[in-house]
Amino acid sequence: MTRTIIHSDRAPAAIGPYSQAVKVGNTVYLSGQTPLDPVSGELVQGDIATQARRVFDNLQAVCEAAGGSFDQIARVGIYLTDLANFAAVNGVMKEYFREPYPARSTIGVRELPRGAEVEVDAIMVLDR
Repeated sequence: MTRTIIHSDRAPAAIGPYSQAVKVGNTVYLSGQTPLDPVSGELVQGDIATQARRVFDNLQAVCEAAGGSFDQIARVGIYLTDLANFAAVNGVMKEYFREPYPARSTIGVRELPRGAEVEVDAIMVLDR
């Protein structure tokens, strides 16, 4: 198995022993992104919609670094510390994805790294 490590300076650097994404064949496994600003490394301030937009912007940067786009995302995993934010995050996701939407799970979790309220990971399948 050949793995290609994907990195984008437009997304936050990994805060642990992992890569932003790994490509195996034409499948790209995108690590979870939290609402960290890629320049400052700090959590963005604002409501859950503002935080979710930062998360999706970070994911989009990694997708593009891998040569893909959100149109090629097959699966999304969303992790929320408060499931009352489910509808707001759905609304933001609709700003970034169009039908047919990818498969998805949304999971309520007790906490996320650095006190984030939302984290999103994904799997992208490239055409080539």
